Amino acid sequence: MTEEIIKCPSCGSNIPLNETLANQAKESARKEFEARGREKDSEIKRREEELERARQEIEASKKAVAETVEKRLASEKLRLSLEAEKKAREAVLVELNDLNAATAEKDKLLAGARDAELEQRKKARDLGERNKTLELDMARKMDEERERIKAAAFDTFSEEHRLKDLEKDKQLGDMRKTIDELKRKSEQGSMQTQGEVLELDLESMLKTRFPIDAIEPVMKGRRGADILHRVYTRGGTICGTIIWEFKSTKAWSDDWIAKLKDDQREERADIAVIVTGTMPKGVAAFALVEGVWVTSIALAGPLAEALRVNLIQLSSSRLASVGKNEKMEAIYNYLTGPEFRQKVEAIAEAFTAMKDDLEQEKRAMHRIWAKRDKQIERVVTNTLRMYGDVQGIAMLPDIKSLELGAGAVDSESEDGTGLF
Repeated sequence: MTEEIIKCPSCGSNIPLNETLANQAKESARKEFEARGREKDSEIKRREEELERARQEIEASKKAVAETVEKRLASEKLRLSLEAEKKAREAVLVELNDLNAATAEKDKLLAGARDAELEQRKKARDLGERNKTLELDMARKMDEERERIKAAAFDTFSEEHRLKDLEKDKQLGDMRKTIDELKRKSEQGSMQTQGEVLELDLESMLKTRFPIDAIEPVMKGRRGADILHRVYTRGGTICGTIIWEFKSTKAWSDDWIAKLKDDQREERADIAVIVTGTMPKGVAAFALVEGVWVTSIALAGPLAEALRVNLIQLSSSRLASVGKNEKMEAIYNYLTGPEFRQKVEAIAEAFTAMKDDLEQEKRAMHRIWAKRDKQIERVVTNTLRMYGDVQGIAMLPDIKSLELGAGAVDSESEDGTGLF
């Protein structure tokens, strides 16, 4: 069999036909493989581009979601902050209005007390003038009677004249005794009337300051103190009893202490107070004398507020520490210790200074405002310290105006919109 030969068009050499066909088949297969490879590469590239686009879309979506969440969180934080600030301002406004109303009411009561005192002094002066007029009239009558007796003596020198003279002397003695008795009764009635007026003023002051408490005056003629003051909380819980005794005499008597202690034991009262215009030796404004509080008339109101607050706090401490004798002992030691007495004295002294400054307000208004600011700050500071001391011993209910957040509002009030 003869093998066919063809000539290579490139080199001109002779190539067998079978080998030529084989080479062509290989070349065709190689081109087809390369074409399929290019299609695969194109397909892979297209899918990679689709995956990249999908990844970019997912990233963009995540970024948009994060921005939306961040915006919503910022908006919610702003809303909550505005609501909290609004509520805080409303609470502070309510407290400021209440304090302003209380200050106005105290000023009104102080003006009423001044008017009552002026009226009482006027009555006392009128009574003194009437007494002087009565003495003058009686002196004139006695002089006239003496002149008549002298005229009768010149008319007769008999024994009858001597007897009549003796009779007239007896009448004069009786008249002198009558005058002395009238003067004594007049002075006694004046002091008794003044004491009753001041006692009613004290009762009215306590009822006005503490409308939720029970103020019970003791009937005249009944043994015991003048006023029973039962302290209640706003929830109706009784916290203790204060007995008040009023003395309007010109001299202090140590027997008052023993008597009021007996009344305190009989009434089972927690605190006993004597309000007097004549202080014991060594006491200027108020003091605790043998377990009994002794105070001047001007400081009776501030002392009542301080004692009432401490009775309420002591009652709250008892309720909070039922079954805990060690806390009861700590509270008792605190209330009977010098630190508590010093704080009460500081509060009362601050109130006294405030009262004195108010009376000078017309002449030195701006100076008094600055001084009053410091005094009120002193009262608030001592109250906060006292509250913190008791709270450190026993659990007490939270007071919003004494919380840490209230300080921001107080600092804003320095521009003239607040109290302190």
